Amino acid sequence: MKVTVCQFDNRPDHLESSFQSLIKHVKATQSEFVLVPEMSFSSWLAASDKPTDEAWRAAVEAHCGMISRLGELGVEAVMGTRPVVDQGSRRNRAYLWTEGQELAEFHDKWNLPDEEDYWEATWYDRGDKLFTTNRYKDIRIGVTICTEMWFFEHARSYGKQKAHLLCVPRATPHGSTEKWLAGGQASAVVSGAYCLSSNLYNPKGNGDNLGGLGWVIDPEGNVLGTTSPEEPFITVEIDPGFAERSKKTYPRYVAD
Repeated sequence: MKVTVCQFDNRPDHLESSFQSLIKHVKATQSEFVLVPEMSFSSWLAASDKPTDEAWRAAVEAHCGMISRLGELGVEAVMGTRPVVDQGSRRNRAYLWTEGQELAEFHDKWNLPDEEDYWEATWYDRGDKLFTTNRYKDIRIGVTICTEMWFFEHARSYGKQKAHLLCVPRATPHGSTEKWLAGGQASAVVSGAYCLSSNLYNPKGNGDNLGGLGWVIDPEGNVLGTTSPEEPFITVEIDPGFAERSKKTYPRYVAD
């Protein structure tokens, strides 16, 4: 199975070109599954500590419009997160798009930071705390949205649910990319799943504090590939069977 991760430039005057470049990459590599970053199809709202309903609605509409275009990628499945309004409550919701099917939804982000450049708890509400897998064909997928990755009980739970993929869509800063990569390695080992992550990216000093670095990591913590400004998209072939076998080895088999 070929999977693609990215660092995606979401600045308004770069978003369309980023999308077109992603189309070219996945068609050239014949990828099957693409992970896009957290709330990737609009400006990063949480850079401001002054939320407005108007900005949130505009982001909701922008994501709906881009999600309706995901068929242009020519892949079978795409995963990411999007802003929604649910019974008057603003949420950050994970979704799985598959060709020809209804949009499948995971949980709404639970662990919310609230600090400079990442005023998420100020902008929207916590969702549920149900970290359950979804399916693409025979592949079981778990998701931890950005900060949720650091709560490794979620990765442990996905391992028990026999997840093949643990997806981490992110919006994280410059200067901490290596720390996040180390966390991704730990998540892969804890879950016994392939850990995939895509991050938003604005060049340092030009836009919001979004540092890029996407990755694919195998269940033993080996980094199979990372993105960079020079190579914003990577596609890696993975073996779901390896994730299944990994569940029976250390430390996954050890009882709580």
